[in-house]
Amino acid sequence: MEALDVLLNRVSVPRLLDPAPDAAQREILFSAAMRAPDHGQLRPFRFLTVEGPARERMGELLAEALRKSGADATPQALDKARLGPLRAPLVVVVIARLTDHFKVPKQEQMITAGCAAHSVLLAAYALGVGAVWRTGELSYSPIVAKGLGLAADEEVIAFLYLGTPQNPPRVAGKVDLVDFVSEWQG
Repeated sequence: MEALDVLLNRVSVPRLLDPAPDAAQREILFSAAMRAPDHGQLRPFRFLTVEGPARERMGELLAEALRKSGADATPQALDKARLGPLRAPLVVVVIARLTDHFKVPKQEQMITAGCAAHSVLLAAYALGVGAVWRTGELSYSPIVAKGLGLAADEEVIAFLYLGTPQNPPRVAGKVDLVDFVSEWQG
């Protein structure tokens, strides 16, 4: 697939089935992440892969975080949290590792981690792998961070759901650039 086709046509694919990306595809996905713009070459990110029965354990972790959040944890909301990771055969947890650096502010490191996640999505689209970036309040829960084994300087920024598209990807809509691009003349 041509690079510009990927950049101009990538869309989220939320309905995912088995199989998950294979080992060769995963190597491409994570190698693409390593090409994210990275001031200082800090690589301020890492990934966890969650599949098989670990997805059920992740669902229990999300339900526990919801129960302890103080939010209205209805049985339906708990079930939704519990079943979330089962919506794809592979969940990739994208983790930002933010460190104090004399030249690279943490905000810039966070952007790099986001670019790494986006690179995984672009590579998935190029390979014909379905992918969607999901977050939500539970993504940022300290209970989830602890349960996933994150260090104090780490935080979840994305759950990337990956698998085989149930349906062909939708066609990307045309966006009127005039709403987003303007000239500054000083």
